[in-house]
Amino acid sequence: MKIVFLGATREVGRSGFLVKTKEGNALLDYGVQPTREPAFPMHVQPKDVDAVLLTHAHLDHSGAIPLFFISERTELYATDLTIELTKLLIEDFLKISGFYLPFEYIDLLSMMRMAHGLKLYEQIKIKGLTAKFLEAGHIPGSASIILEGEGTRILYTGDIHTCDSLLLRSADAEFGELDVVITESTYANANHPPREDVEKEFVEFAREVVERGGTLLVPAFSVGRAQEVACVLKKYNFPHPVAMDGMALKTNEILFRYQEYLRDPTLFRKSIESIELITSWSQRRRIVQTPSVIISPAGMLVGGASVFYNHTISKNSKNAITIVSYQIPGTPGRTLLDKGIAIINGKPKKVKAEVRRFDFSFHSGRKELLEMFKGIKGSPKVYTVHGDEENCVKLAEELSIEIGLDAIAPKTGDIHSF
Repeated sequence: MKIVFLGATREVGRSGFLVKTKEGNALLDYGVQPTREPAFPMHVQPKDVDAVLLTHAHLDHSGAIPLFFISERTELYATDLTIELTKLLIEDFLKISGFYLPFEYIDLLSMMRMAHGLKLYEQIKIKGLTAKFLEAGHIPGSASIILEGEGTRILYTGDIHTCDSLLLRSADAEFGELDVVITESTYANANHPPREDVEKEFVEFAREVVERGGTLLVPAFSVGRAQEVACVLKKYNFPHPVAMDGMALKTNEILFRYQEYLRDPTLFRKSIESIELITSWSQRRRIVQTPSVIISPAGMLVGGASVFYNHTISKNSKNAITIVSYQIPGTPGRTLLDKGIAIINGKPKKVKAEVRRFDFSFHSGRKELLEMFKGIKGSPKVYTVHGDEENCVKLAEELSIEIGLDAIAPKTGDIHSF
């Protein structure tokens, strides 16, 4: 068996890992770097892939998968909810970035025809391999994957969160004995503050902004983060207007049909039913001038309705913008967070609105990652991916020194045999 590291090595984005056996090949994720001109993992010939196993719908894991469905011989496996959410996100990706993409809508339709929606813990067989999807706690429908073949047992964590959130249950951590682990490292060099503390601070800040006559913009990923923020405001009985816009509304509709993936379906339903859902430009023009909280994709301000809101809200010191999601370097959200500059009509403008960051991460931090590895059975070879270079290298060093595991931070193009 061989693993080829195609992307997400010493970086966040464009995840892709090819597992090769004597009988067949399985691809674990195949995403993009969601910047203005998307970057892709190393190329793999579609004829060399028997199946794609997708951990979750975010574009940095799913965005390049249609490349493998120009002909219909490859199979796609993911949870049934992930299949629906992936179609939603890639459709939007084609609208925003289609000029830069080497596939078209017809290839997405081919992908959907070859997609197999699974339930968590369901086991499938691929040529020379078996696979099982476990709860990952990252976004609705997300999964870690256990892959077995040729006497080797592999865990690919995908993006994993081993703590409960309001929206989701914590990830499974009972993996059995393992020979290989491919683990994310997004926050391997940081510990997250207690979630309840973050919730209370966020709600208090939102109250302050609205009560001084301002509007609070919360750019949030349409899948997971937008709904979590709505749940937080509902949990604490936030007394002021809350609105939600953009593709998050379509996500809500899907989640109402897959409530078994949610930790507290009742809280989710009450949260969505109690806010204003923005579906017209007249509503947008009104709400952006109303003291309120507006939850809107895109989470990194790359596109979507949040770009419209940012244009107005960033000009007024009464207003505020809260960053609640990871911001990839080079995105407008990261520029706003680091420099207080908004990209308006393609030009950088100094922001007058207050900018604050709240750690609503759905990734495990350093403490949770180390605890997870301390509980793993066996002495697996560990590959640290999906983090910036410092985090990937640091996590590999800590796993080697503190737990005694053979851990490395691979580079793009590395091939490891077992």
